[in-house]
Amino acid sequence: MAGHDNWIYGLHWCLQENIDCRQPQQLKLLSVSMDKTMIIWECDQSSGVWLEKVRVGEVGGNTLGFYGGRFGPKGRFIIAHGYQGAFHLWRCAKDSEEWKSSVTVGGHFREVRDIDWDPEGEFLVSVSADQTTRLHAPWQNQERTKQSCWYEIARPQVHGYDLTCITMLGRMGFASGADEKILRAFEAPRNFVENFSRLCNRSFEGLINEKSLAPEGASVPALGLSNKAVFEKSPIQTDEPKHPKDIYPESYFISTIFDEPPNEEMLLQNTLWPEVHKLYGHGYEVFCVASNKDGTILASACKASKQEHASVFLWDTSTWKNTTQLNGHSLTVTQMTFSPCGKHLLSVSRDRTWSLFSLRETDQSWYREAYSDKTNGIHSRIIWTCAWTHDSKYFATGSRDKKVVMWEKQNSFVEDKPLSLGGWTAVTPTVNLEDSVTAVDVAPTLTSDQFYLLAVGLENGTIHFYKFRDCVWTLTNTLDNVYNHHLTVSRLRFNSKLKTDVSDNCCFRLASCSADNTVRIYNISF
Repeated sequence: MAGHDNWIYGLHWCLQENIDCRQPQQLKLLSVSMDKTMIIWECDQSSGVWLEKVRVGEVGGNTLGFYGGRFGPKGRFIIAHGYQGAFHLWRCAKDSEEWKSSVTVGGHFREVRDIDWDPEGEFLVSVSADQTTRLHAPWQNQERTKQSCWYEIARPQVHGYDLTCITMLGRMGFASGADEKILRAFEAPRNFVENFSRLCNRSFEGLINEKSLAPEGASVPALGLSNKAVFEKSPIQTDEPKHPKDIYPESYFISTIFDEPPNEEMLLQNTLWPEVHKLYGHGYEVFCVASNKDGTILASACKASKQEHASVFLWDTSTWKNTTQLNGHSLTVTQMTFSPCGKHLLSVSRDRTWSLFSLRETDQSWYREAYSDKTNGIHSRIIWTCAWTHDSKYFATGSRDKKVVMWEKQNSFVEDKPLSLGGWTAVTPTVNLEDSVTAVDVAPTLTSDQFYLLAVGLENGTIHFYKFRDCVWTLTNTLDNVYNHHLTVSRLRFNSKLKTDVSDNCCFRLASCSADNTVRIYNISF
């Protein structure tokens, strides 16, 4: 039996039932190969020779081939997986016996480090140590179910370094950081907007003008790390001899309209976003980023072992210029977040302190309004996470010391001579948990009974929900093990918009990511 051109990594038998019960069951063999093909073999009854009956596979792309495969129930489905864990599914049509590619689940294959919602809460982006940025959105399969399911519909960035952080800049742009000193900004191409509107039944009128110079897509040149824009207009073809380096095309992007979520090859090749700017200035690898509600200000920080490298850089996204550097920490800033009102920037650090920077109304400059130190900071270990309440009255900090602390401002102070804490005090009592606190976020509105709702993620993967009001903490729920992560919760993000669940009840939507390689989305009703 010869049919593959590369190593065979999987074999699987299947005893298929015939529609006519009077005929014997038919034995089939599935072979899976590194040549990106799967073959179904059947025995010819007259000659007794095993022949190739069906061949399916993927064409193009930069994947390595298939590392395993299985038959589905009754032999009507076959599924394969690649080196990076991506699934490839084919099903046999009942009427025509034709094998067609089908939609499968997907996701990251290494630790997921950060996530963020778009401002309208319609889709979620995630970055991972697998060196990709992935975009997830709901898609409703009209043929099978009336309920929308979440799929990966785009892969805006395929990088050469492990990605560490991401933040949305408006609805159609984001900035990401990786294990490099450069911060990169991206904008959505026209092809993504069209496909998103088609798959998710959403309108994006006015975001991309038909007469604008928006690129159609993007591609990564050979040996490059930057996504180059690809425009609809192709270059003029001439008969002049080409230089050897120009013989092969720089762009492999093909504008494609999707009726269903794309497969792995399409995601890698045809869903990239063009890179619009690189931001330089950090001395070490970028560790965290944040942006204000309007996406006009971008904050970034890098790994640091000295105070001189622990500065927070602020960038104007209209000019992409570094407007100021905020000093306040001596070690790596682990997380930052802007207040919903846009007037404050909170940062927490490995030095066990937090710093609060505020916008001065007179000259639109930023200054450090308050900060904690070893005498009043409460936290005795690394502070991993922080979050604001929707009204900007409180902020929460979470630390390796297993505590969550809520802070509020009580007294005013002189701007020119800010004191430590600057009138901000810790609300007592604090919350003590069973493991290190690695992620925290606050719901975008009060609950129906007028409480603040906090989600707290731990190093062991557990997610707790607390209600807070008038210095009183109430543990309302802890997710069951089947819904929890089983490794460190890297980030928690509430959707800024209230959603409806299956029963059309109003609920919060929470996204989480973890070192267990997964991204999860929860509907929460209180």
